[in-house]
Amino acid sequence: MGVRPPSNDVDEEPDVVEFGIAALDARVADADLDFPVSATELEAQFGDTAVPYDAAGNEMSFSEALAETDRESFDSEADLLNALHPVFERKRQAASTSLLKQLRGLVPF
Repeated sequence: MGVRPPSNDVDEEPDVVEFGIAALDARVADADLDFPVSATELEAQFGDTAVPYDAAGNEMSFSEALAETDRESFDSEADLLNALHPVFERKRQAASTSLLKQLRGLVPF
């Protein structure tokens, strides 16, 4: 997923904040992985790589997300991303329901 940050009317093109599988997709594509790939190989490749799961910049480690899939191998990049999507979505929803997180979202700084 990606969300455009608030515009300050300085740049011509706004930046995009990527999170969840959108943030992970580029890293996986650049990693030169051979599919099918085991969870052990992914753990070795990405380990404690921080992956943002919401537009506020909250992160979880790739290894934590991978562990929540309860999968031992992945047949393709799409299979990997599809397995990780619900993990990031659950974390995003849990973070957005926090009252403190909602209040922080209202403050512009």
